[in-house]
Amino acid sequence: MADIFRPQTDPSEDPPRTSLKALLPLIPYALRYKGQIFGALAALTVASVATLTVPVAVKGMIDHGFSGDGGALIGGYFLAMLAVVAVLAVASGLRYFFVMIVGERVVADLRRDVFAHLARLDASFFDGARTGELLSRLTADTTQMKAAFGASASVALRNLFMFAGAVAMMVYTSPKLSGLVLVAIPIIVFPLVASGRGVRRRARRAQDTLAEASAFAAENLGAVRTMQAFNAQGGTLRRFAQAVEDAYGAARDTTAARALLTVVAIFLAFSSVIAVLWLGAQDVLAGRMSAGQLSQFVLYAVFGASSLGQLSEVWSEISQAAGAAGRLAEILAIQPKIVAPVPSLALPQPAQGRIAFEDVHFAYPSRPDAQALKGLTFSIAPGETVALVGPSGAGKSTVFQLLLRFYDPQSGVVRVDGIDVAKADPDAVRARIALVPQEPVIFSGTIADNIRYGREDAPQEAIVDAARRAAADEFIRVMPQGYQARVGERGVTLSGGQKQRLAIARAILRDAPVLLLDEATSALDAENERLVQAALENIMGSRTTIVIAHRLATVLKADRILVMEDGRIVEEGSHAALVARGGLYARLARLQFNQPDVRAAE
Repeated sequence: MADIFRPQTDPSEDPPRTSLKALLPLIPYALRYKGQIFGALAALTVASVATLTVPVAVKGMIDHGFSGDGGALIGGYFLAMLAVVAVLAVASGLRYFFVMIVGERVVADLRRDVFAHLARLDASFFDGARTGELLSRLTADTTQMKAAFGASASVALRNLFMFAGAVAMMVYTSPKLSGLVLVAIPIIVFPLVASGRGVRRRARRAQDTLAEASAFAAENLGAVRTMQAFNAQGGTLRRFAQAVEDAYGAARDTTAARALLTVVAIFLAFSSVIAVLWLGAQDVLAGRMSAGQLSQFVLYAVFGASSLGQLSEVWSEISQAAGAAGRLAEILAIQPKIVAPVPSLALPQPAQGRIAFEDVHFAYPSRPDAQALKGLTFSIAPGETVALVGPSGAGKSTVFQLLLRFYDPQSGVVRVDGIDVAKADPDAVRARIALVPQEPVIFSGTIADNIRYGREDAPQEAIVDAARRAAADEFIRVMPQGYQARVGERGVTLSGGQKQRLAIARAILRDAPVLLLDEATSALDAENERLVQAALENIMGSRTTIVIAHRLATVLKADRILVMEDGRIVEEGSHAALVARGGLYARLARLQFNQPDVRAAE
């Protein structure tokens, strides 16, 4: 049995390299909020200065507060330290607030922009994409950005300020000991920089593996009834468990790398402090430095070492964020192939609904060697009803795909109202078309929301009228909440026929000059099919209508029937003329009506 869960990349292979440069495109997102950034920097400066004054107070207290006449001073030193702590607490809280707010805003803006970009991509991208993986990038990867611009940024800025301030004060307190500390800094920093690439690579692999697991879960939970009907829960669970274990293994490797980095950084930082403390103790014993001065220097050294240690942890988190940013950058770098040309040709007003295909050749990007349309040519006059019939794979649905400009043909021209759709704005072309697909798409809102989809400003009266004309009003009104009833994800609470009628009501409400019906009544029983067919005939009278149907009884009243086979039109005419011709259509009709003389079906 084919493996349902098949990673797009080999987990054993190294993912593409990413660097911290992947975070640079995100800086403009943060710069939108200069006020909050200024507040954070101001609070950070105050907090850092307050922290760096503590060792000065400690030095004064040790050198003067414990002397015979310093009893009165020691209380003042402690009060001063208490005031410093109060300022530090308030400034730290403000810093955290401003930085976290910026991080949350950046993530919210990034998610919105990534979703907007995905919504603009053309159908060929989604032919090869997995929805679950895209959702993982939209949620998990953008959450990683919160670390870069939220808590991690707060900690990183604080420790950078503290490290710079501590080094400056160490130099001021004892240039000799400071020189020894500064010699040790490159030894500490080098492992941080060298290991960052490995952390980013492991983080990227962890995010990729998590995305694969998410895609697998989304695919199977979306088809949970099929999974249960075939008793496939056991096999599905095993494959998902393996996917989760792979994600855990990748995350464990990332955590191990971060832990090792932290161990090395902290050991080197505090070992240098201990070495400097020993040398300082020798200077105190020799009388070259006071005990308070040494205490002040040691506190600054501890501040600097602690800052380096925390920066090592933050470096790992930012490296992880860089891996996620690289994945997001890949999506944002994809340019849609179906875009409005500049300048675009305007469609004529008022809309007529004239359709023409002129020597159209087309193959789907995922199957470039298999042509779906081969020199297709036909035209449809405004208000005409044309049926497309033929065996499966003949290219009927592809006609709709090109008319809606989900794809562009490799050669030939598709025209709407005389304008080449490739030279027009896709939104303008699609605004003139209403589609009823073979598999209706129902969203997890209310019934009213589903009918007004694409026309959010439609009044309730228009919604009810569209539902009534689609023979949907009757079943809607018997539901407990009527038009406000929620239908569940993908309309799980509705029958197939009810979903189809909602899709028809949606097309009726759109009130477009061109109507595309792809097996629009296929899921209806005989009684409802009769009602909906009557409603469709009522609205088809003033619209250009193209009907795809395998059940030939639904196209008997079409003005023309185009018979397609292997991407070409092989027959054209009315039902009676095509039956009399005795070709492909006559054979299909004979099979469906199950009688020697199919003209009786008229």
